[in-house]
Amino acid sequence: MIALATTVSAFFPVLVFWVSGTVLAYTFVGYSALMAMLARGRTLRRGASATQPDVCAVIVAHNEETRIGPRIENLLASDYPPGKLRILVVSDGSTDGTAAHAATIDPERVTVLVQPFRIGKAVGLNTALAQANGEVIVFTDARQRFATDAIARLVAHFADPEIGAVSGDLEIDPANSAAGTGVSGYWRFEKLLRTAEARFDSCIGCTGAIYAIRRALFTPIPTDTVLDDVLIPMRLATAGYRVIHDPTAHAFDPQPLEPAAESLRKRRTLAGNFQMFFRHPGWLLPWRNRLWWQLISHKYLRLCAPIFLTLLLTTSLALAAHPFYRAALTLQLAFYLAAMLGFVFPALHGRIFALPAGFVFLNLMTLQGLWHYLTGASEVGWKSAGASGPTPK
Repeated sequence: MIALATTVSAFFPVLVFWVSGTVLAYTFVGYSALMAMLARGRTLRRGASATQPDVCAVIVAHNEETRIGPRIENLLASDYPPGKLRILVVSDGSTDGTAAHAATIDPERVTVLVQPFRIGKAVGLNTALAQANGEVIVFTDARQRFATDAIARLVAHFADPEIGAVSGDLEIDPANSAAGTGVSGYWRFEKLLRTAEARFDSCIGCTGAIYAIRRALFTPIPTDTVLDDVLIPMRLATAGYRVIHDPTAHAFDPQPLEPAAESLRKRRTLAGNFQMFFRHPGWLLPWRNRLWWQLISHKYLRLCAPIFLTLLLTTSLALAAHPFYRAALTLQLAFYLAAMLGFVFPALHGRIFALPAGFVFLNLMTLQGLWHYLTGASEVGWKSAGASGPTPK
């Protein structure tokens, strides 16, 4: 019995090491490679319609007086029939001139709704959708800008009755630091993965700064929802509709993915993923959600990554007497050293520093996101700095 217990105790770290390594390899390499293989040979077919449906673009904003005017003008300049495109702005407890300024721009096509108190983006979206006209709703924010053909490209997909939501492509200004460069690289990878998922069936979530849905399919979302751009599309997917990503429908964000600016947004984004996990356990059941495997692989395994990274490191240390595990430990320590150097010396833009720094930053934000969710911080309002930017989560 003692010999058996000794054997089991000696084997357990080996098992943990290989399980952790396998899960991490699948999460960050295997799933994307498998999805690319499944999507090979498939293309996104944009439907052809004799008519262009009425569209309403919705912006929920808080204290965006300096941005709201140029943003509305940008949308009104879209290459889409003027008589079929309206803008609906919800001022969420703004204390500046956001609402007043927006109301002066083309009153025939722009409607402004005022929430006197700051009660959150989710409430603003529910308010907007209760009054919005149009067959298609386009969601966006005050900071980003659309290419002139972005709305037309999004809307064209709805000629296919199977399409429930379409996400556009968000281009980010280059980062100046090593960690920011790494996060930017991860965002480019995320967009490629979403495109592959869309070709296979549906992508998991949309980009909050640029996505569109069929108005008739919307149902009000909980008032404390953090990730409307995941919850709304997932609802449509579980109802049987497809959610796709169009890499040719461009929006542009002038705010680089620098850690200093990204920390708040990432904490809230990842808190939103934890919120989704705990609130919608039914989405993990194959008979209730055909995208269950993609949801687990794309979203939830990433939430577990810090745990598996810690287990991999500690078991490597425990098994370091063996040359293989000692080599594995050395590689991990070198990886974290490169990440640390990337943080300490932001000018180190090479991939050998940028990718580890970005990877470590995102996993640290995962832990902070969990704390953010458990402490209830994610339930209090929302800040414009963290609103619907890039979401490589």
